[in-house]
Amino acid sequence: MVAASHPLASQAGVRILQKGGNAVDASVAVAAALQVVEPLMSGIGGDGFIMVYMRADDTVRVVNGTGPAPYAATRERYLPEGIPLKGVLSTSVPGLLRSWTEAHERYGVLSLAEVLEPAIELAEEGFPVSHTVADAIAADELLCEFPTSAAIFAPEGRPLRAGEILYQKDLARTFGKIADEGAGVFYEGEIAQAIAKFAVAQGGLLTMRDLADFRVRWQDSIFTDYRGYTVHEAPPNSSGHILLQELNLVEGFDLKSMGCNTPESVHVMVEAKKLAFADREAYLADPEFVDVPIPGLLSKEYARRRAESIDPERAAVDVEAGDPWRYQEPAGSAPRAVNKVGRPVEDTTCFAVVDRWGNAVSQLQSLQSAFGSSLVAEGTGVLLNNRMSYWHLEEDHVDCLQPGKRVRHTMNPVMVFRKTDAGRQLALVCGTPGADTQVQTNLQVITHVLDFGMTVAEAVEAPRWRHTQNPTESTYPHTCDDELWLEGRFSPHVRRQLEGKGHELNIIGDWEGTGSQMMIQVDAEKGALHGGADPRRDGYALGW
Repeated sequence: MVAASHPLASQAGVRILQKGGNAVDASVAVAAALQVVEPLMSGIGGDGFIMVYMRADDTVRVVNGTGPAPYAATRERYLPEGIPLKGVLSTSVPGLLRSWTEAHERYGVLSLAEVLEPAIELAEEGFPVSHTVADAIAADELLCEFPTSAAIFAPEGRPLRAGEILYQKDLARTFGKIADEGAGVFYEGEIAQAIAKFAVAQGGLLTMRDLADFRVRWQDSIFTDYRGYTVHEAPPNSSGHILLQELNLVEGFDLKSMGCNTPESVHVMVEAKKLAFADREAYLADPEFVDVPIPGLLSKEYARRRAESIDPERAAVDVEAGDPWRYQEPAGSAPRAVNKVGRPVEDTTCFAVVDRWGNAVSQLQSLQSAFGSSLVAEGTGVLLNNRMSYWHLEEDHVDCLQPGKRVRHTMNPVMVFRKTDAGRQLALVCGTPGADTQVQTNLQVITHVLDFGMTVAEAVEAPRWRHTQNPTESTYPHTCDDELWLEGRFSPHVRRQLEGKGHELNIIGDWEGTGSQMMIQVDAEKGALHGGADPRRDGYALGW
Protein backbone atom coordinates (compact mmCIF):
# COMPACT_ATOMS: atom_id res chain seq x y z
CA MET A 1 0.00 0.00 0.00
CA VAL A 2 1.02 3.57 -0.72
CA ALA A 3 -0.57 6.66 0.85
CA ALA A 4 0.63 9.90 -0.74
CA SER A 5 -0.62 13.41 -1.34
CA HIS A 6 -1.26 12.95 -5.07
CA PRO A 7 -2.88 9.96 -6.83
CA LEU A 8 -0.27 9.87 -9.60
CA ALA A 9 2.48 9.58 -6.99
CA SER A 10 0.63 6.78 -5.21
CA GLN A 11 0.22 5.08 -8.58
CA ALA A 12 3.96 5.39 -9.24
CA GLY A 13 4.73 3.64 -5.97
CA VAL A 14 2.28 0.82 -6.59
CA ARG A 15 3.73 0.38 -10.08
CA ILE A 16 7.14 -0.30 -8.52
CA LEU A 17 5.67 -2.66 -5.91
CA GLN A 18 3.92 -4.61 -8.66
CA LYS A 19 7.23 -4.82 -10.51
CA GLY A 20 8.82 -6.61 -7.55
CA GLY A 21 10.33 -3.61 -5.78
CA ASN A 22 10.30 -3.27 -2.03
CA ALA A 23 9.16 -0.37 0.17
CA VAL A 24 12.39 1.58 -0.35
CA ASP A 25 12.24 1.19 -4.14
CA ALA A 26 8.64 2.40 -4.07
CA SER A 27 9.52 5.27 -1.76
CA VAL A 28 12.06 6.67 -4.24
CA ALA A 29 9.50 6.37 -7.03
CA VAL A 30 6.87 8.17 -4.96
CA ALA A 31 9.32 10.83 -3.80
CA ALA A 32 10.45 11.64 -7.33
CA ALA A 33 6.90 11.59 -8.70
CA LEU A 34 5.77 14.00 -5.98
CA GLN A 35 8.41 16.51 -7.08
CA VAL A 36 6.79 16.45 -10.52
CA VAL A 37 3.06 16.43 -9.70
CA GLU A 38 3.17 18.40 -6.43
CA PRO A 39 6.08 20.77 -7.21
CA LEU A 40 5.23 23.32 -4.55
CA MET A 41 5.85 20.88 -1.72
CA SER A 42 9.18 19.13 -2.28
CA GLY A 43 12.00 18.23 -4.60
CA ILE A 44 15.70 17.49 -4.93
CA GLY A 45 16.43 21.18 -4.43
CA GLY A 46 15.21 20.65 -0.86
CA ASP A 47 15.60 18.27 2.06
CA GLY A 48 13.90 15.56 4.10
CA PHE A 49 13.89 12.58 6.44
CA ILE A 50 13.35 8.91 5.54
CA MET A 51 12.42 6.37 8.23
CA VAL A 52 12.97 2.78 7.08
CA TYR A 53 11.74 -0.39 8.81
CA MET A 54 13.18 -3.65 7.50
CA ARG A 55 11.22 -6.55 8.90
CA ALA A 56 13.82 -9.29 8.30
CA ASP A 57 16.34 -7.73 10.68
CA ASP A 58 13.75 -5.80 12.73
CA THR A 59 15.53 -2.45 12.41
CA VAL A 60 14.28 1.12 12.28
CA ARG A 61 16.74 3.60 10.79
CA VAL A 62 16.46 7.24 9.79
CA VAL A 63 18.22 8.77 6.80
CA ASN A 64 18.67 12.46 7.55
CA GLY A 65 18.79 14.34 4.24
CA THR A 66 18.65 17.85 5.68
CA GLY A 67 21.22 20.21 4.28
CA PRO A 68 23.34 22.66 6.30
CA ALA A 69 23.70 26.38 5.88
CA PRO A 70 26.23 27.25 3.16
CA TYR A 71 29.78 27.98 4.31
CA ALA A 72 29.32 31.66 3.47
CA ALA A 73 26.02 31.93 5.40
CA THR A 74 27.06 33.81 8.52
CA ARG A 75 24.78 35.52 10.99
CA GLU A 76 26.42 38.83 10.17
CA ARG A 77 25.63 38.37 6.46
CA TYR A 78 21.91 38.47 7.22
CA LEU A 79 21.95 41.36 9.69
CA PRO A 80 20.34 43.84 9.95
CA GLU A 81 17.77 43.09 7.20
CA GLY A 82 16.96 39.57 8.44
CA ILE A 83 16.43 36.36 6.49
CA PRO A 84 14.37 36.67 3.31
CA LEU A 85 11.47 34.27 2.79
CA LYS A 86 12.04 34.05 -0.97
CA GLY A 87 14.89 34.41 -3.44
CA VAL A 88 18.38 32.96 -3.66
CA LEU A 89 19.55 34.14 -0.21
CA SER A 90 16.88 31.89 1.33
CA THR A 91 18.53 28.72 -0.05
CA SER A 92 20.46 26.20 2.05
CA VAL A 93 22.32 23.13 0.81
CA PRO A 94 19.88 20.66 -0.80
CA GLY A 95 20.23 17.21 0.76
CA LEU A 96 17.18 15.25 -0.33
CA LEU A 97 18.57 13.45 -3.37
CA ARG A 98 21.49 11.89 -1.54
CA SER A 99 19.09 10.54 1.11
CA TRP A 100 17.07 8.85 -1.66
CA THR A 101 20.09 7.27 -3.29
CA GLU A 102 21.78 6.13 -0.08
CA ALA A 103 18.59 4.48 1.18
CA HIS A 104 18.16 2.87 -2.23
CA GLU A 105 21.77 1.66 -2.38
CA ARG A 106 21.44 0.03 1.04
CA TYR A 107 17.97 -1.49 0.78
CA GLY A 108 16.58 -1.31 -2.76
CA VAL A 109 16.29 -4.33 -5.09
CA LEU A 110 15.46 -2.63 -8.40
CA SER A 111 17.78 -0.29 -10.30
CA LEU A 112 17.73 3.47 -9.77
CA ALA A 113 16.70 3.91 -13.41
CA GLU A 114 13.67 1.66 -12.87
CA VAL A 115 12.42 3.51 -9.79
CA LEU A 116 12.89 6.96 -11.38
CA GLU A 117 11.11 5.94 -14.59
CA PRO A 118 7.57 6.98 -13.52
CA ALA A 119 8.75 10.47 -12.51
CA ILE A 120 10.69 10.92 -15.74
CA GLU A 121 7.60 9.99 -17.76
CA LEU A 122 5.39 12.41 -15.79
CA ALA A 123 7.88 15.26 -16.19
CA GLU A 124 8.46 14.64 -19.91
CA GLU A 125 4.90 13.86 -20.99
CA GLY A 126 3.14 16.23 -18.60
CA PHE A 127 0.04 15.83 -16.45
CA PRO A 128 -3.11 17.87 -15.71
CA VAL A 129 -2.64 20.43 -12.95
CA SER A 130 -4.98 20.00 -9.98
CA HIS A 131 -6.89 22.87 -8.37
CA THR A 132 -4.54 22.69 -5.38
CA VAL A 133 -1.42 23.15 -7.51
CA ALA A 134 -3.04 25.76 -9.77
CA ASP A 135 -4.09 27.88 -6.79
CA ALA A 136 -0.57 27.69 -5.35
CA ILE A 137 1.03 28.76 -8.64
CA ALA A 138 -1.33 31.74 -8.97
CA ALA A 139 -0.54 32.83 -5.40
CA ASP A 140 3.25 32.96 -5.98
CA GLU A 141 4.14 36.24 -7.69
CA LEU A 142 7.89 35.58 -7.92
CA LEU A 143 7.36 32.11 -9.38
CA CYS A 144 5.21 33.57 -12.15
CA GLU A 145 7.64 36.41 -12.90
CA PHE A 146 11.15 34.98 -12.58
CA PRO A 147 12.14 33.86 -16.11
CA THR A 148 13.31 30.28 -15.44
CA SER A 149 10.36 29.58 -13.14
CA ALA A 150 7.71 31.33 -15.23
CA ALA A 151 8.77 29.33 -18.31
CA ILE A 152 7.49 26.23 -16.51
CA PHE A 153 4.61 27.42 -14.36
CA ALA A 154 3.35 30.42 -16.36
CA PRO A 155 4.42 29.56 -19.92
CA GLU A 156 1.81 31.76 -21.62
CA GLY A 157 2.41 34.80 -19.44
CA ARG A 158 -0.14 33.72 -16.82
CA PRO A 159 -0.25 30.99 -14.16
CA LEU A 160 -1.26 27.53 -15.32
CA ARG A 161 -4.91 26.79 -14.60
CA ALA A 162 -6.49 23.64 -13.23
CA GLY A 163 -6.73 21.03 -15.97
CA GLU A 164 -3.92 22.47 -18.09
CA ILE A 165 -0.84 20.35 -18.73
CA LEU A 166 2.35 21.00 -16.79
CA TYR A 167 5.52 19.97 -18.65
CA GLN A 168 8.92 19.84 -16.92
CA LYS A 169 11.32 18.69 -19.62
CA ASP A 170 14.49 20.05 -17.98
CA LEU A 171 13.59 18.15 -14.81
CA ALA A 172 13.03 14.99 -16.86
CA ARG A 173 16.55 15.35 -18.26
CA THR A 174 17.95 15.94 -14.77
CA PHE A 175 16.27 12.80 -13.44
CA GLY A 176 17.56 10.92 -16.49
CA LYS A 177 21.15 11.96 -15.73
CA ILE A 178 20.73 10.93 -12.11
CA ALA A 179 19.32 7.56 -13.23
CA ASP A 180 22.40 7.03 -15.41
CA GLU A 181 25.14 8.52 -13.23
CA GLY A 182 23.80 8.51 -9.66
CA ALA A 183 23.69 11.33 -7.13
CA GLY A 184 27.26 12.39 -7.92
CA VAL A 185 26.10 14.29 -10.99
CA PHE A 186 23.93 16.47 -8.75
CA TYR A 187 26.53 17.11 -6.05
CA GLU A 188 29.79 17.19 -7.97
CA GLY A 189 29.05 16.96 -11.70
CA GLU A 190 27.19 18.76 -14.44
CA ILE A 191 24.02 19.54 -12.48
CA ALA A 192 26.00 20.79 -9.46
CA GLN A 193 27.88 23.16 -11.74
CA ALA A 194 24.63 24.50 -13.21
CA ILE A 195 23.06 25.03 -9.76
CA ALA A 196 26.16 26.73 -8.31
CA LYS A 197 26.59 28.94 -11.38
CA PHE A 198 22.94 30.00 -11.18
CA ALA A 199 23.09 30.69 -7.43
CA VAL A 200 26.24 32.82 -7.70
CA ALA A 201 24.85 34.74 -10.68
CA GLN A 202 21.78 35.65 -8.63
CA GLY A 203 23.88 36.82 -5.66
CA GLY A 204 23.43 33.68 -3.58
CA LEU A 205 25.75 31.84 -1.21
CA LEU A 206 25.46 28.23 -2.44
CA THR A 207 28.67 26.98 -4.10
CA MET A 208 30.12 23.82 -5.63
CA ARG A 209 32.03 23.26 -2.41
CA ASP A 210 28.80 23.28 -0.38
CA LEU A 211 27.27 20.68 -2.71
CA ALA A 212 30.35 18.46 -2.95
CA ASP A 213 30.84 18.36 0.83
CA PHE A 214 27.27 17.34 1.67
CA ARG A 215 26.75 13.99 3.40
CA VAL A 216 23.59 12.43 4.83
CA ARG A 217 23.39 11.23 8.42
CA TRP A 218 22.29 7.68 9.19
CA GLN A 219 20.62 7.79 12.60
CA ASP A 220 18.89 5.49 15.06
CA SER A 221 15.29 6.39 15.75
CA ILE A 222 14.21 7.69 19.14
CA PHE A 223 11.07 6.29 20.80
CA THR A 224 8.71 6.17 23.75
CA ASP A 225 6.09 3.71 24.98
CA TYR A 226 2.44 4.74 24.89
CA ARG A 227 -0.43 2.55 26.12
CA GLY A 228 1.12 -0.76 25.03
CA TYR A 229 2.67 0.61 21.82
CA THR A 230 6.11 1.96 20.99
CA VAL A 231 6.20 5.14 18.92
CA HIS A 232 9.36 5.79 16.86
CA GLU A 233 10.47 9.21 15.67
CA ALA A 234 13.41 10.91 13.97
CA PRO A 235 16.09 12.27 16.34
CA PRO A 236 17.49 15.83 16.34
CA ASN A 237 17.79 17.98 14.28
CA SER A 238 14.18 16.80 13.74
CA SER A 239 11.43 17.97 16.11
CA GLY A 240 10.37 14.33 16.49
CA HIS A 241 10.99 14.33 20.23
CA ILE A 242 8.13 16.83 20.59
CA LEU A 243 5.54 14.24 19.55
CA LEU A 244 7.06 11.74 21.98
CA GLN A 245 7.00 14.32 24.79
CA GLU A 246 3.37 15.16 24.02
CA LEU A 247 2.43 11.48 24.21
CA ASN A 248 4.31 11.08 27.51
CA LEU A 249 2.46 14.09 28.91
CA VAL A 250 -1.06 13.05 27.85
CA GLU A 251 -0.50 9.42 28.87
CA GLY A 252 -1.15 10.48 32.45
CA PHE A 253 -4.68 11.60 31.55
CA ASP A 254 -7.64 9.36 30.77
CA LEU A 255 -8.31 10.68 27.30
CA LYS A 256 -10.79 7.90 26.53
CA SER A 257 -13.10 8.90 29.37
CA MET A 258 -12.80 12.56 28.34
CA GLY A 259 -14.03 11.72 24.84
CA CYS A 260 -12.61 12.42 21.39
CA ASN A 261 -12.40 16.09 20.35
CA THR A 262 -14.19 17.24 23.49
CA PRO A 263 -13.22 20.47 25.26
CA GLU A 264 -11.51 18.40 27.96
CA SER A 265 -9.35 16.25 25.68
CA VAL A 266 -8.46 19.07 23.29
CA HIS A 267 -7.48 21.28 26.23
CA VAL A 268 -5.16 18.65 27.72
CA MET A 269 -3.45 18.00 24.39
CA VAL A 270 -3.00 21.71 23.68
CA GLU A 271 -1.47 22.24 27.13
CA ALA A 272 0.89 19.30 26.57
CA LYS A 273 1.87 20.82 23.24
CA LYS A 274 2.74 24.13 24.92
CA LEU A 275 5.09 22.42 27.38
CA ALA A 276 6.84 20.41 24.69
CA PHE A 277 7.28 23.41 22.38
CA ALA A 278 8.78 25.46 25.21
CA ASP A 279 11.37 22.70 25.60
CA ARG A 280 12.06 22.65 21.87
CA GLU A 281 12.72 26.36 21.88
CA ALA A 282 15.27 25.97 24.66
CA TYR A 283 17.10 22.80 23.67
CA LEU A 284 16.72 21.65 20.06
CA ALA A 285 19.42 22.32 17.48
CA ASP A 286 21.96 20.42 15.37
CA PRO A 287 23.39 17.72 17.70
CA GLU A 288 26.81 18.16 16.11
CA PHE A 289 26.85 21.71 17.49
CA VAL A 290 24.74 21.41 20.65
CA ASP A 291 24.27 18.64 23.22
CA VAL A 292 20.50 17.99 23.09
CA PRO A 293 19.18 16.32 26.30
CA ILE A 294 17.02 13.69 24.57
CA PRO A 295 17.10 11.09 27.41
CA GLY A 296 15.88 13.71 29.86
CA LEU A 297 13.26 15.13 27.52
CA LEU A 298 11.84 11.63 26.96
CA SER A 299 12.00 10.57 30.61
CA LYS A 300 8.64 9.41 31.94
CA GLU A 301 9.43 10.97 35.32
CA TYR A 302 10.19 14.28 33.62
CA ALA A 303 6.82 14.06 31.84
CA ARG A 304 5.02 13.32 35.11
CA ARG A 305 6.57 16.37 36.75
CA ARG A 306 5.79 18.60 33.79
CA ALA A 307 2.21 17.30 33.54
CA GLU A 308 1.56 18.43 37.12
CA SER A 309 1.52 22.00 35.80
CA ILE A 310 -1.43 21.32 33.47
CA ASP A 311 -4.56 22.92 34.90
CA PRO A 312 -7.60 21.05 33.52
CA GLU A 313 -9.69 24.23 33.83
CA ARG A 314 -7.34 26.96 32.62
CA ALA A 315 -5.07 27.52 29.62
CA ALA A 316 -1.50 28.37 30.53
CA VAL A 317 0.25 31.51 29.28
CA ASP A 318 3.96 32.29 29.03
CA VAL A 319 4.98 28.63 29.34
CA GLU A 320 8.63 28.11 30.25
CA ALA A 321 10.99 25.27 29.44
CA GLY A 322 11.65 22.58 32.02
CA ASP A 323 14.96 21.16 33.21
CA PRO A 324 15.39 17.78 31.47
CA TRP A 325 19.08 17.59 32.44
CA ARG A 326 18.06 16.41 35.92
CA TYR A 327 16.38 13.34 34.41
CA GLN A 328 19.25 11.80 32.49
CA GLU A 329 22.65 10.33 33.25
CA PRO A 330 24.93 11.98 34.05
CA ALA A 331 22.71 14.58 35.70
CA GLY A 332 23.37 18.19 34.82
CA SER A 333 21.69 21.56 34.94
CA ALA A 334 22.32 23.34 31.64
CA PRO A 335 22.79 22.75 27.93
CA ARG A 336 26.33 21.92 26.95
CA ALA A 337 27.50 23.49 23.71
CA VAL A 338 29.79 21.50 21.45
CA ASN A 339 32.68 23.56 20.12
CA LYS A 340 32.59 22.86 16.42
CA VAL A 341 35.72 23.71 14.47
CA GLY A 342 35.62 23.38 10.71
CA ARG A 343 35.00 25.11 7.40
CA PRO A 344 33.50 28.47 7.71
CA VAL A 345 9.20 24.42 5.74
CA GLU A 346 4.50 24.94 5.01
CA ASP A 347 5.26 23.38 2.68
CA THR A 348 6.25 19.81 2.80
CA THR A 349 4.91 16.47 1.66
CA CYS A 350 4.62 13.14 3.43
CA PHE A 351 3.93 9.61 2.28
CA ALA A 352 3.83 6.09 3.69
CA VAL A 353 4.64 2.76 2.05
CA VAL A 354 4.27 -0.85 3.24
CA ASP A 355 5.35 -3.70 0.96
CA ARG A 356 4.35 -7.39 0.70
CA TRP A 357 7.22 -8.44 3.01
CA GLY A 358 6.21 -6.09 5.82
CA ASN A 359 8.94 -3.52 5.22
CA ALA A 360 7.86 0.10 5.56
CA VAL A 361 8.89 3.68 4.87
CA SER A 362 7.62 6.91 6.37
CA GLN A 363 9.07 9.85 4.48
CA LEU A 364 8.87 13.61 4.58
CA GLN A 365 10.48 15.96 2.10
CA SER A 366 10.24 19.69 1.62
CA LEU A 367 11.33 22.92 -0.02
CA GLN A 368 10.30 24.73 3.23
CA SER A 369 7.44 27.00 2.10
CA ALA A 370 5.44 26.68 -1.12
CA PHE A 371 7.78 26.46 -4.13
CA GLY A 372 10.74 27.13 -1.81
CA SER A 373 12.77 30.12 -3.04
CA SER A 374 10.50 30.23 -6.15
CA LEU A 375 13.65 30.07 -8.28
CA VAL A 376 14.33 27.25 -10.77
CA ALA A 377 18.05 26.76 -11.41
CA GLU A 378 18.48 27.42 -15.10
CA GLY A 379 18.65 24.35 -17.33
CA THR A 380 17.94 21.88 -14.50
CA GLY A 381 14.21 22.15 -13.74
CA VAL A 382 15.14 22.10 -10.03
CA LEU A 383 13.33 24.46 -7.65
CA LEU A 384 15.70 25.64 -4.93
CA ASN A 385 14.56 25.58 -1.29
CA ASN A 386 14.10 28.50 1.11
CA ARG A 387 15.13 26.58 4.24
CA MET A 388 17.36 29.44 5.47
CA SER A 389 14.14 31.10 6.66
CA TYR A 390 14.07 28.65 9.60
CA TRP A 391 17.21 30.08 11.23
CA HIS A 392 17.40 32.27 14.32
CA LEU A 393 19.76 35.27 14.35
CA GLU A 394 19.81 35.90 18.12
CA GLU A 395 23.36 35.12 19.27
CA ASP A 396 22.22 33.38 22.45
CA HIS A 397 19.58 31.19 20.76
CA VAL A 398 20.36 27.48 20.68
CA ASP A 399 19.40 27.36 16.99
CA CYS A 400 21.36 30.43 15.90
CA LEU A 401 22.72 30.40 12.34
CA GLN A 402 26.24 29.07 11.84
CA PRO A 403 27.93 28.05 8.57
CA GLY A 404 27.78 24.29 8.05
CA LYS A 405 25.16 23.81 10.77
CA ARG A 406 21.83 22.10 10.12
CA VAL A 407 18.79 24.08 11.18
CA ARG A 408 16.12 22.76 13.54
CA HIS A 409 13.49 20.94 11.47
CA THR A 410 9.77 20.37 11.90
CA MET A 411 9.67 17.23 9.71
CA ASN A 412 9.10 14.05 11.72
CA PRO A 413 8.38 10.61 10.18
CA VAL A 414 6.51 8.24 12.51
CA MET A 415 6.11 4.50 12.98
CA VAL A 416 4.14 2.80 15.75
CA PHE A 417 4.71 -0.80 16.88
CA ARG A 418 2.43 -3.02 18.93
CA LYS A 419 4.19 -4.76 21.81
CA THR A 420 3.50 -8.52 21.85
CA ASP A 421 4.86 -11.55 23.69
CA ALA A 422 6.64 -12.56 20.49
CA GLY A 423 8.25 -9.16 20.00
CA ARG A 424 6.95 -6.13 18.18
CA GLN A 425 4.58 -5.82 15.24
CA LEU A 426 4.32 -2.84 12.94
CA ALA A 427 0.97 -1.13 13.58
CA LEU A 428 1.03 2.35 12.01
CA VAL A 429 3.14 4.22 9.46
CA CYS A 430 2.25 7.89 9.31
CA GLY A 431 3.21 11.53 9.08
CA THR A 432 2.10 14.88 7.79
CA PRO A 433 3.42 18.14 6.38
CA GLY A 434 2.49 21.39 8.07
CA ALA A 435 5.59 22.93 9.68
CA ASP A 436 4.95 23.35 13.44
CA THR A 437 1.54 21.74 12.98
CA GLN A 438 3.12 18.37 12.22
CA VAL A 439 3.68 17.10 15.75
CA GLN A 440 0.28 18.48 16.76
CA THR A 441 -1.54 16.69 13.97
CA ASN A 442 0.39 13.47 14.60
CA LEU A 443 -0.62 13.65 18.28
CA GLN A 444 -4.27 13.96 17.29
CA VAL A 445 -4.44 11.18 14.72
CA ILE A 446 -2.38 8.70 16.79
CA THR A 447 -4.61 9.18 19.83
CA HIS A 448 -7.69 8.97 17.56
CA VAL A 449 -6.54 5.46 16.59
CA LEU A 450 -4.94 4.18 19.80
CA ASP A 451 -7.22 5.79 22.42
CA PHE A 452 -10.51 6.08 20.56
CA GLY A 453 -10.40 3.14 18.15
CA MET A 454 -10.85 5.08 14.94
CA THR A 455 -9.84 3.67 11.58
CA VAL A 456 -7.02 5.55 9.91
CA ALA A 457 -9.47 7.00 7.39
CA GLU A 458 -11.64 8.32 10.22
CA ALA A 459 -8.59 9.67 12.03
CA VAL A 460 -7.28 11.74 9.12
CA GLU A 461 -10.76 13.09 8.31
CA ALA A 462 -11.69 14.08 11.87
CA PRO A 463 -11.92 17.80 12.76
CA ARG A 464 -8.49 19.21 13.56
CA TRP A 465 -6.97 21.91 15.75
CA ARG A 466 -3.67 23.76 15.69
CA HIS A 467 -2.08 25.91 18.39
CA THR A 468 0.29 28.82 17.62
CA GLN A 469 2.65 29.82 20.41
CA ASN A 470 4.74 32.97 20.44
CA PRO A 471 7.75 32.98 19.86
CA THR A 472 8.13 29.31 18.93
CA GLU A 473 7.14 29.41 15.25
CA SER A 474 9.83 27.92 13.04
CA THR A 475 9.82 30.48 10.20
CA TYR A 476 11.74 33.74 10.67
CA PRO A 477 11.03 36.05 12.54
CA HIS A 478 9.46 33.28 14.69
CA THR A 479 6.70 35.43 16.20
CA CYS A 480 2.95 34.79 16.07
CA ASP A 481 -0.30 35.32 17.95
CA ASP A 482 -1.11 32.89 20.75
CA GLU A 483 -4.20 31.25 19.28
CA LEU A 484 -5.99 27.93 19.07
CA TRP A 485 -7.16 27.35 15.51
CA LEU A 486 -10.23 25.14 15.18
CA GLU A 487 -11.77 23.79 12.00
CA GLY A 488 -15.38 24.89 11.66
CA ARG A 489 -16.67 21.35 12.26
CA PHE A 490 -16.01 21.67 16.00
CA SER A 491 -19.37 22.28 17.65
CA PRO A 492 -20.42 25.58 19.28
CA HIS A 493 -20.35 23.76 22.64
CA VAL A 494 -16.69 22.81 22.21
CA ARG A 495 -15.83 26.35 21.19
CA ARG A 496 -17.60 27.93 24.19
CA GLN A 497 -15.99 25.52 26.64
CA LEU A 498 -12.49 26.10 25.26
CA GLU A 499 -13.00 29.85 25.37
CA GLY A 500 -14.14 29.45 28.94
CA LYS A 501 -10.82 27.76 29.75
CA GLY A 502 -8.97 30.79 28.40
CA HIS A 503 -8.10 29.76 24.85
CA GLU A 504 -8.10 32.49 22.21
CA LEU A 505 -9.89 30.84 19.27
CA ASN A 506 -9.45 31.32 15.54
CA ILE A 507 -12.22 29.47 13.67
CA ILE A 508 -11.18 28.43 10.16
CA GLY A 509 -12.96 26.57 7.35
CA ASP A 510 -14.35 23.09 7.87
CA TRP A 511 -11.45 21.48 6.01
CA GLU A 512 -8.80 24.22 6.21
CA GLY A 513 -6.64 22.68 8.90
CA THR A 514 -2.95 22.70 8.04
CA GLY A 515 -1.36 19.44 7.01
CA SER A 516 -2.04 16.41 4.89
CA GLN A 517 -1.85 13.31 7.07
CA MET A 518 -0.95 9.99 5.45
CA MET A 519 -1.49 6.79 7.43
CA ILE A 520 -1.25 3.07 6.87
CA GLN A 521 -2.47 0.68 9.55
CA VAL A 522 -1.20 -2.91 9.60
CA ASP A 523 -3.63 -5.58 10.77
CA ALA A 524 -1.21 -8.43 11.46
CA GLU A 525 -3.94 -10.89 12.47
CA LYS A 526 -5.93 -10.54 9.25
CA GLY A 527 -3.01 -9.71 6.99
CA ALA A 528 -4.73 -6.52 5.85
CA LEU A 529 -3.51 -2.98 5.26
CA HIS A 530 -5.78 0.02 5.86
CA GLY A 531 -4.92 3.37 4.26
CA GLY A 532 -5.96 6.89 5.08
CA ALA A 533 -5.05 9.89 2.90
CA ASP A 534 -5.97 13.41 3.93
CA PRO A 535 -8.76 15.03 1.86
CA ARG A 536 -7.33 18.46 2.75
CA ARG A 537 -5.02 17.97 -0.24
CA ASP A 538 -5.00 15.70 -3.28
CA GLY A 539 -4.21 12.67 -1.09
CA TYR A 540 -4.84 9.10 -2.20
CA ALA A 541 -4.19 5.73 -0.59
CA LEU A 542 -3.76 2.89 -3.05
CA GLY A 543 -3.29 -0.79 -2.23
CA TRP A 544 -2.29 -3.74 -4.33
